[in-house]
Amino acid sequence: MASADSPRFGDSPIPRYLQLAELMRQRIARGQWPQGHRLPSLDELGSEFGVARVTVRQAVDMLARDGLLSPQQGRGTFVTGQPSDRWLSVQTSLASLARMYSDTEPQIVNIDESTTAPALRPGEGQAADRYVFMRRVHSRQGQPYCVINIHLAEPVFRRSPRRFRDEPVIPILVGLKSLRIAKAHQVLTIGTADMEVARLLDVPVNSPVAEVRRIFRDDTDRVVYLGEVTYRGDAIHVEMNLLP
Repeated sequence: MASADSPRFGDSPIPRYLQLAELMRQRIARGQWPQGHRLPSLDELGSEFGVARVTVRQAVDMLARDGLLSPQQGRGTFVTGQPSDRWLSVQTSLASLARMYSDTEPQIVNIDESTTAPALRPGEGQAADRYVFMRRVHSRQGQPYCVINIHLAEPVFRRSPRRFRDEPVIPILVGLKSLRIAKAHQVLTIGTADMEVARLLDVPVNSPVAEVRRIFRDDTDRVVYLGEVTYRGDAIHVEMNLLP
């Protein structure tokens, strides 16, 4: 039995029981530990992960509070629940993206608004003269699932400022008859939650997240919308058809 935590988890400032709980949560989510599965003993788990028995107990207690595990005296610890379904799909067309935001009816909390200009990369288009910046959190059934940094060209924002503040931006943009989105592009990368994102999304620091950078351009190649979205890793899944 490990008598003290080993450095297997590295020198992260995150408590090891939180890191271990996330690893165990992922095993449950991926089906490695299915419903009804009896976990190895605390000592066996401590040996496998290179942590002290008390660290394993803290991780198990945390997942038990979340309804995923059930420690039973004299019998062991069993998997009794599943993490939330990954209900948010990565969309590959502008129309389906707009429908997704309309259908989910997110609760929106605006946490910042200014006139900050976006930092555009080579090949991403030409900047407009002025932008309105909004930072917001989207939630579903009381659970935050993404943080969005939005840069919206000011002339576009002024067409419907109240709606842009109160509703998902993309369905409004797609519905504007006076605006033609000539180019729409997005890039998805996998990252980890920093302290601020972890706080806003109610996840442990260094939890997996999906980061999406979306850019819409008009007929003149001006960037009318730049969105940088950070999704909880347990909310999103990617599905794509492959060409034969």
